[in-house]
Formats: sequence, structure tokens, C-alpha cells
Amino acid sequence: MITQYPERIVDLAALRNNVSLIRASLPEKTLLMAVVKADAYGHGIVQTAGSALAAGADWLAVARTYEGVLLRKAGIDAPVLVLGAGSGAELTEGVEYGLTMAVCAPGMVECVQRAASRLGKPGLVHMKLDTGMGRIGVRDEAEVRSMLETLAACPDVHLTGAFTHFADADGADEDYTRMQLSRFLALTALLPEGVLRHCANSAAIHRYPESAIDMVRAGISMYGYPPVKTDMPLKPAMTWRSVVTFVKDLQPGDKVSYGCTYTADRPMTAATIACGYGDGYHRAATGRAEVIIHGRRCPVVGRICMDQMMADVTGLEDVAPGDEVVLLGQQGDAAIDAEELAAWSGTISYEVLLAATERVHRTWVNGCE
Repeated sequence: MITQYPERIVDLAALRNNVSLIRASLPEKTLLMAVVKADAYGHGIVQTAGSALAAGADWLAVARTYEGVLLRKAGIDAPVLVLGAGSGAELTEGVEYGLTMAVCAPGMVECVQRAASRLGKPGLVHMKLDTGMGRIGVRDEAEVRSMLETLAACPDVHLTGAFTHFADADGADEDYTRMQLSRFLALTALLPEGVLRHCANSAAIHRYPESAIDMVRAGISMYGYPPVKTDMPLKPAMTWRSVVTFVKDLQPGDKVSYGCTYTADRPMTAATIACGYGDGYHRAATGRAEVIIHGRRCPVVGRICMDQMMADVTGLEDVAPGDEVVLLGQQGDAAIDAEELAAWSGTISYEVLLAATERVHRTWVNGCE
């Protein structure tokens, strides 16, 4: 019996296995950066970071400075890169906590220098290059040289790396990704020797091995959802489950849920489940979603509500309140993964993994300790 529901269960052994598989696929001298931004894609930033490091990750990556601070306050002292362009206050906080900050304008370098000088600590930075993503970054040779001139005038700022992000590594336009790689290599050739270069995201790890260079960044693949086809046996680490709260018999003509959009066309049995869009289960999945009860996939009927949804359990024996319902994951031989749930909702697996709200309890199993 689940006493708090809905709930997410994160299998840290699966995470470690995924990291180990990715690690083993890389050239011997290529480092691995585990991307744990956005609370590790919903898996728990501190728990995931510890597991990734235990399985062979060399670096961690976050999107915002405060995420890196969370890791430091949890006692994690591995190198942490803040991928986003931070404000002055964020850059200062990054220096204070020994984070490596992304910089993409001379003013950002100067801000890091002021913070480093005041705090008496080194300012560690990676230069972000925009080779075709169109988001943030230094775009051409002139801008790179301007950054290098500023860095030369800032003795407490240490350029330890440079990176870019592929816009379509999981898409059909392979020429565009190769153009980005070529541009990245040309721009980084202007940088001092020893600067750590990284551009491969999860898709590129599997699809463009030549982009591994000095380090790769594993994000969604680490969580078991490679964005492109791969022979690597990666496994999803998250299960999302709830319980049946009520079971009722319906007769032909009976309506189910808001808007009366579903009408029973036969005698049937429906189970009410404690989960809805208030828990992060997308209402957009209405009419397409399925759940697993007693090892069988059951269609969700009627509109998904804020706190509840209903499923057709006709033909299943002894369905009763308290029975486990798997929303994401496996029960017996039946399974639903984030890609399928995303397709029902018109979104992507990343958003499904992140969607659960605060009231969805989270448990970690198979930790390192």
C-alpha cells in the first residue's frame, strides 16, 4: 500500500548504470559532464549528482548559479559549470562558491574579476560560443579576440574551458551540426592551449562521436531517454505511480468527467485514480492516455481533472481502492515510458520528467550508501 500518493520513485542504480555506459563509450581521455540542471530533470539534483560522480562523471552542469550553490552546500566539491548567462550578483556568487561560470561578453569577465579580487578567490570561467544555436555566446573571431583581450587584463579570471551547444544534433540536418562543430573548432583554435573544449550533448554523444573532443555533456540520456537511436541499453530511472481511490460500474449512456465528453457505450467498470494536472500529469493527454493496473494497460476515460482521473478497468478482476496504478514506469510485463506519455500530451520527454508538482512525493532507492 502506498501511503503518500501520487509518488515518484527514482532508481539511483539505473542512473549509475546509465552513466557508466556513457562513460565506457567515450574515448579514454574524454571527460564526462553530468547535466543536473532543473533538479536533475526532476530526479533530484543532490542525489543524482552524487550517483553520477560515483559512476564516473568528472564534472557537473547546472543552468543557474543557485543550483550550483545547492550542490556546494550539500558537500559536493566536484567541478560545476553554470551553463546560463548570469547577472552580476550571480557571477559574484559563483566566484564565492567556487563554481565555473559561463561568460560570453567582456563585461561578464570584468564582473568576475571584480568579484574575484574582492573575495580573494579565483574566478573560473568557460567561454560560451554561439555557433548556430542563436541563444547566448560569442559569435565570431572578432568577439573571441575581444574576450581574450579582456581576459588578459583580468588576472584573477581563469579561462579553463570553452563550449557550444548543438541546435539540431537529434534532427535530420546533419550538415548543420557538422557546420557548428567546424565553427567551434575554428574559434577554439584561437584560445590558449589546455582550454577544455566541449560541445557534445546527449544526441551528439550517440550520433557524432567525433564531437567528443575533451569533454561531453550527458543530459537526457543519463536519465534513460536517449534522444536518438542507440545500441546503448540505457534504462529510465523514474517511476511515477498512484492508487485507485474508488471503483464504480457504468451503464450505457453514463457520462464521465467534466464537459461530459465521454459516454459509456457498454456496461463497464471505471476506477478513479488519485492523480491529475494538479500533480503535473498533463490534461492534454485526455483521450489518449493509459495507465497500468494489475499489469494491464487501461485507457483513461473522460477529461483529466486537477486531482483525479478515471480509467476503464472493465474485465480486470478485483480492482479495489488502494491498488497500485503505474502512470510512468513498469508493472509486470506492461510499461509506459516518458516518450509515450509525452506523445499523448503533445510535448517531449524532458517536460514529462519535470512536470510533477511539489505535492508528488519523491523517493530514492538503490543509493550508494
